[in-house]
Amino acid sequence: MYADDRVLVGVVNRAKDFEIARRENWYRIPEGQLPRGLNAEYIAFFLSGRSFREGGGSVAYFARITGLELARRRDLLPNETRRAEAVYYKVQFRDFIQKDPPIRNQPARPISFIRTTWDRFISAEFVADLYLKSDYYVDRVYHALRN
Repeated sequence: MYADDRVLVGVVNRAKDFEIARRENWYRIPEGQLPRGLNAEYIAFFLSGRSFREGGGSVAYFARITGLELARRRDLLPNETRRAEAVYYKVQFRDFIQKDPPIRNQPARPISFIRTTWDRFISAEFVADLYLKSDYYVDRVYHALRN
């Protein structure tokens, strides 16, 4: 894990999707949501507060990405006919790792996808910390040499 490794924080709105991710080690992202592509080494999971009592409203898990493919929704979720032809990124990853402590969404703000870096992610207490622009995060080489 390097400071400038890229982390994509995705939203999990349904308990069913969370169970698929935990059990089968993949997560789906609508292709249209990431027009610039995935471009990340890690995927993190924001559990929506309205769908999860425990850990809801926080980034509680993450994983190292190991594979990526495009697939239609009907192939990923054969029992769901709604938007069956929609194309998704199927992001495959290693085991779930619990983020301890989780990154809290306080004050509450709407979240879709967040692109951040490993150093911001690992030190964040709040979702706003994922966007920090302080010198420490921007001028990594200087601070690494100084330390």
